[in-house]
Amino acid sequence: MTHVANKALTASFSLTKTASDAFIADTVDEKLYLIERLALALKFDEGTDDGKTLGWADALRMPAYPKGLALVSPRQVGRRRLGTARGRAELIHAIAHIEWHAIHLAIDAALRFEVMPKRFMLDWLGVAVEEAGHFSMLNQHLQMNYQVSYGDFPAHAGMWDMARKTELDVVARMALVPRVLEARGLDVTSEMILGLMRHGDPEGASCLALILKEEVRHVWLGTYWYRYACTLRGLDPEAHFFDLLKKFHTPRTHVSMNILARQLAGFSQLELDQLSLLGQDRSTPNNERHGESNCGPNGALNFAPDGEANSLSQA
Repeated sequence: MTHVANKALTASFSLTKTASDAFIADTVDEKLYLIERLALALKFDEGTDDGKTLGWADALRMPAYPKGLALVSPRQVGRRRLGTARGRAELIHAIAHIEWHAIHLAIDAALRFEVMPKRFMLDWLGVAVEEAGHFSMLNQHLQMNYQVSYGDFPAHAGMWDMARKTELDVVARMALVPRVLEARGLDVTSEMILGLMRHGDPEGASCLALILKEEVRHVWLGTYWYRYACTLRGLDPEAHFFDLLKKFHTPRTHVSMNILARQLAGFSQLELDQLSLLGQDRSTPNNERHGESNCGPNGALNFAPDGEANSLSQA
């Protein structure tokens, strides 16, 4: 990020207020500027917290979108045919849209659950910074290689549904956003990387490879704080995880699990085995994808990375 290169960081300001301002900023430049300001404060420990609550959980919170972005029903988002430049641009735009939501999800978690330790807030503000970096990288790639920007294609807001459903329960939020929706991003990204490589966009593939590497840690943080919150309530983390999948009617997917990435993200072998048995995913133990398993003619992806079942599949 370079948005604050020529703007001095004030000696003292509120991390929570800056994060709140970043959440509601509805232009790309303003949001990235505020996120970079937040990043510098986190890096140099220059932000302060006056101990006053923002009352974040007392009001309805929804992502802020650039004015030019057309929001449509999830069912109106079709396949992206990677054999065409437009199809590749649409795919990358969809992932950028997921990263845009991921910024909001991380800030919302950081500010909403005030019962959690300060480290929880700092961790998720740090995730917001990294998600903003992912978004900025993808948006720049769109501009430089496809002459489009975020907002030039329609998108949907269905991926915010799980945030609304879990807004009162930090255990459910950590279980179902990082460990379900975001974990699915670990599963589908390898196939998208291969698809972009096959169809002439190695730079885009490199962007996704970097994102995949960093998203493992985001899911790991979800695992860590999920288990922490379970311990506080005297819950068995493994058993309760599957109770939550049933309670919230988590949709099944038709994508193979990325076993190695999920192990690095903290999933236990019991959890991985149970997910396979429940049909939550179809796992390939060595994480190998075979041939055109998820691609149709002309490189059409048979999964929608920002569709209803896989909403937040990159966040």
